[in-house]
Amino acid sequence: MSRTMNLVPGSHVPKGVPGNEVALMQQLHDEHAGALWGYCLRLTGHDRAKAEDVTQETLLRAWRHRAVLDSPRPAVRSWLFTVARNIVIDEWRTKRARSEVTVADVPESAGQDDSTDQLLLSWVVAEAITRLSEEHRAVLLECYYRGRTVSDAAKHLGIPEGTVKSRTHYALRALREKLEPRPTRQEAAR
Repeated sequence: MSRTMNLVPGSHVPKGVPGNEVALMQQLHDEHAGALWGYCLRLTGHDRAKAEDVTQETLLRAWRHRAVLDSPRPAVRSWLFTVARNIVIDEWRTKRARSEVTVADVPESAGQDDSTDQLLLSWVVAEAITRLSEEHRAVLLECYYRGRTVSDAAKHLGIPEGTVKSRTHYALRALREKLEPRPTRQEAAR
């Protein structure tokens, strides 16, 4: 690691750290810094500067939470790795939150609209409508395609309004069933 903590000139002792704490921090560094550095390097996608910052911040947090250092060596290393991972995750979340912009309305596309999906959907629906009964097709044509009211459709088709409502209901239900994906033979066999 090329970066170091703010040290007393000519020593490896952070400013203001008493002697026994210096020994504790030196031991922490000697036992865990190499493994922690490698872990941080992997966490940051081999960004050396970020890995150094995460390693330094992790060791600083260990110094602030000295009670953790009284744990067995594997527990200390696990704590250090967890703290490092959390630092990286927090940084990522902060960057993501800053880059997200909330808007009141969905922006309209600036480019040319691709109507392929709409065209394919209309073909699928048109094919499904051809599989309906003549009576069901007729009420859907009048009410949805031509936009007629129930009473106008009833007059045009020469049937009662209640029949138009009933046929429309059953026609839409039949159409929905025809448009739902069918299970494959393998799925049906399960």
